[in-house]
Order: sequence, then C-alpha cells, then structure tokens
Amino acid sequence: MIVDPVGLMPAIVALIVAVATSLALTRIFGAPPIQGRFVCIDGLRGYLAFFVFLAHSSVWYFYLHTGKWVIPPSFLYTHFGQSSVALFFMITGFLFFGKLLNGRTRPIDWLQLFVSRLLRLTPLYFIVIILLFFVVVILSNGVLIETSPKLLRNIVAWLSFTIFGAPDLNGIKNTWIIVAGVTWSLPYEWKFYFSLPLIAIIIGLRPPIIYIGLSVIFLWYFEVWLVNFHYLSFLSGIFAALIVRSEVFCRLAKNRFLSLVAIGCLAAVLFFPTAYELAPLVLLTVFFVLVAAGNSLFGVLIGSASRTLGELAYGIYLLQGISLFLLFNFVLGLPAARALSAAQHWMVICGLTPILITVCFFVFRYIEHPFMQQTPTLTAWLRSRWSRAQAAM
Repeated sequence: MIVDPVGLMPAIVALIVAVATSLALTRIFGAPPIQGRFVCIDGLRGYLAFFVFLAHSSVWYFYLHTGKWVIPPSFLYTHFGQSSVALFFMITGFLFFGKLLNGRTRPIDWLQLFVSRLLRLTPLYFIVIILLFFVVVILSNGVLIETSPKLLRNIVAWLSFTIFGAPDLNGIKNTWIIVAGVTWSLPYEWKFYFSLPLIAIIIGLRPPIIYIGLSVIFLWYFEVWLVNFHYLSFLSGIFAALIVRSEVFCRLAKNRFLSLVAIGCLAAVLFFPTAYELAPLVLLTVFFVLVAAGNSLFGVLIGSASRTLGELAYGIYLLQGISLFLLFNFVLGLPAARALSAAQHWMVICGLTPILITVCFFVFRYIEHPFMQQTPTLTAWLRSRWSRAQAAM
C-alpha cells in the first residue's frame, strides 16, 4: 500500500488510536471532572500536544531518510507543530492574564502562583532531562568525552529549562534531537510568568516589590524586550482574556455556526507555509477566542476522552520526543527504521501512540498530579520560613 508520508490519512488514523486509548483509560479509571469556566481549553490542550507528536513523527521519517532535521514538506504537518505551540502560548497568556484581571477584586497570592508553576513544570521536566542524560551516557559508551567543567555547565543549561541554551552534551552532536527540541518553548513560558508582575502594574495592580524586582532582573537579563514573533501569541491570549469577560459574547460564541467558523479558521491556516506570520496568527486568534469563550466544537472538546487527553498534554508534549528517539534508535534500530516505507513508518507510530498515551496517563496520575497538590503545603512552608527570617533580622 502506497502511503503519503505527509498525508492526512496517517494523522487521522493515529488520532483515532489516541482518542480510543484515552477513552479506554477513561472507562477504566474515570473521567476528569468538569471544572471551571474554561473546560473547552482543557479539552483542546491534549489535541495540541498530540499534533506536536504527529509533527515530530513526520520529521523523523525524513530525518531517517535524509539525515536532515527540517520542517516537514507539508503545510499540514508544519502547522501540527507550529500552530499547536502558538495556541499553547495563547492558553498561557489567557489563563494568567485572567488571574491578573481577577486580582482587581481579590488579592493575588504571588508566592503561590510561582510555586504552582514550579511544581507543575519541574518534576516531569527533570525526569525527561534525566532520561536524556542516560541516553547521552549510552550513546557515548559511558566515556567522558568533554572536560568535567564544560559538561557540568552544559548540564546546568539543560536543567534550567534550557533558558541558558540547549548545548550538546559530552560530545553527542545535536543532543536536542533526543527530545525533538521541544524544550525550546519552555523559556518563553517562564519569561511570560516572570513578566506577570510588570503586566499587573500596567492594569493597575500593586504586586509586592520583591516580585517586581525579580521580574525586572529576570526579564532584563534574558533580554525579553527584544522583538520576537512568539510573544504575539501571548498577546492573543491576553486579548482573549479580555473578550471573554463579556457574558453576551460567551453566549454568542457557543453558537453552532461559530463552531464552523472556528474550524474554518483552522482550515484557512493551512494555506500558509508557517504559523509565524500575521495572517495565520489572526486566524488562530479567532479560533482560540471562540474556544476560550466556550465553543466546544460540536461537543468534541468537552468529551471525557478529550478531557483526559487534556490532563496528559504536558506529559505528551515532553515525552513524545524522547519516545520517538528511543523507538527508532534502540527498539527498532536505525538501519531497520531507515528501511521502513511510509506506510510502515506510520504503522509503527500508530503502535507507539497507545503506549505514549498510557505512559503519560500514569505519569500524570502518580507524578504530576501529586506534586501539583503540594502547592498549598510548599507555599505555606516557604511563607513561614520567610516570616521567621524577617523576624530574626
């Protein structure tokens, strides 16, 4: 059977497998509760992470055959990666600017906000980086190739969410391919979080001076003021947070006709070679505003399978890159992987899909979620330590 390596059909089949796996897990362990006003965003997250997985699966096909890690020769698979990350940035901008807007009526616990981000992002990230270190050890046959100081500096760079870069480790060229380079988006997330105190001032809030100082130092050091197109995605999320304050708009946004408009915007994006242009960004913004306002795309985003995938989004996003690397390098082996036809390649990807979803499910259940629940405890402990330190001065 002849299969286009960047055709629509492989993506549809893989997506069906992912949803079926999520549905099976939901029936066995139960569905996540419907919480808060923005359940549609929760449902969207999982699909975005899975689309990134599809994008990298396509990249791997061509990488195996050409030795070049490049954007897929397909607008569809390019947007699976680029547009999905842009929408992730919009979600971040939307949710956290919304917290600032709510801060006009009730105080913001800034310490808890940053602790929650630390406990949400750090545990799984460190697990992925430890896995990356093990792969580097295997690839370098356990031999120290670089000098110890250089290796230590590079390890610290990776542990810093690659805010200080994603250098090669121990002489392994293009180390970032082990995780499919997904860590590149995390520094943008942290830069946005640290910008929140300054954004709060702009909308009339008064954060504690210590957080303003940390914000200024962090953003100055990492040159956040430099123009970067990705920041516009956060602004789109901020725009959406303002729009959904209108109850009238939210009622209108749930109209079935506007579901077609939202889907049409996504389809129109595919006419552009990249998401990093103004026109596709506007189309993605319209789509996101409608979803943020409660449009469930004919109920798809609020289904139990979608909500389960949404819980697993961070895990899918971080683990899909290293799962592909392990599959092609150690499970199949590079010679066998290179010999796969397009149809065989996508059959392998469909076989990996339920494994990835299931692993992410248990990672969320036993690692991510327990750490998230410790946010109040760690916040209280840090606050008590700070109070004692102040009293001792």
